[in-house]
Amino acid sequence: MMNRRKIVLLSLLGAAFAISRTRAADASARTFVAAIYNAYKGKNGNGISLNSDATIRLYFEPGLAGLIIKDRKDAADRGEAPTLSSDPFVDSSDWDIQAFDIAAQDVAPSKASGTVKFQNFDKPKTVVLDLVKLKEGWRIADITWRRDGETETLRGLFTER
Repeated sequence: MMNRRKIVLLSLLGAAFAISRTRAADASARTFVAAIYNAYKGKNGNGISLNSDATIRLYFEPGLAGLIIKDRKDAADRGEAPTLSSDPFVDSSDWDIQAFDIAAQDVAPSKASGTVKFQNFDKPKTVVLDLVKLKEGWRIADITWRRDGETETLRGLFTER
């Protein structure tokens, strides 16, 4: 028969294991987000060009990638600019960013949220990435931009049309 001390010890070990697994997921999601934003940092930060379907699929989950790709194709067929005309990661067409503050947290199994704060041309920006973990790794399910007290989402750009 187990005594109380063993039960408490096993409970504490189980809780520590659960916490360490959560932190590992956070680190993985944070690493994905940091890899994106490191491409924008400093004078040589060229960003990430979303000019091919393959590149779009590397960063976005299949449903959102499909919306972006379809919109680009439809706009090209009509001779128009696509709905997504600026860089979704920095919410701008131009950038001068020296540093980022990135926080990632689990919100559900295989889902996380990454909040990125930075100064672009000395203006504060906050971008929130909703992430999903697929067999290929983390992908973006949506992006939310906060502008002057208002919010707009990447997915919302395509569903409002």
